[in-house]
Amino acid sequence: MKPIKSNVSKSLPIGANLQCVDNTGAREIEIIAVKGYKGVRRRLASAGVGDLIVASVKKGTADMRREIVNAIVVRQKKEYRRVDGLRLKFEDNAAVIITPEGVLKGSEIRGPVAKEAADRWSSVGSVASILV
Repeated sequence: MKPIKSNVSKSLPIGANLQCVDNTGAREIEIIAVKGYKGVRRRLASAGVGDLIVASVKKGTADMRREIVNAIVVRQKKEYRRVDGLRLKFEDNAAVIITPEGVLKGSEIRGPVAKEAADRWSSVGSVASILV
């Protein structure tokens, strides 16, 4: 499954904490890797809206904590610019957990989802209640 590329500023380096906004039982996750990142030597990999990350669950239910999961970033605080000139930023950094096949693990997403993430990942776009 090859996602569509987007030109979003990457503002979430390895070690960043994100809110988990689905109903899987995880509340907070920490980025440990960014899938598909090709960087420079000794530079931390960074993720932006719509990127696939590998994360560790820091807070949540007892069975979810300390689990390594794949997730998609759906919101970021850092402002980014769309092709039409619109500048967009959210009030928190948030992600949703997915299965290794790319299907959403939860059945709902709380809060708005960036259009870039919904375009790249159709499973996220179909579950999102608010697209911005």
